Amino acid sequence: MEWILCPECRGKTRTQIREDTVLKNFPLFCPKCKKTFLISARNCAIEWIGQMERPDAETQSCS
Repeated sequence: MEWILCPECRGKTRTQIREDTVLKNFPLFCPKCKKTFLISARNCAIEWIGQMERPDAETQSCS
């Protein structure tokens, strides 16, 4: 098992993968730089797809 590192700041995330783990379009959050990235992984090779945009919070009405 190994920790997934953030593609931007290279900090350790809270996600681990095993040798047989397969991820596709997985949202990876980095607690250090507070950004979310889309990644894919297979055979412990991690491919960075892109950074996810966070939508602005919208006010909800209770009607």
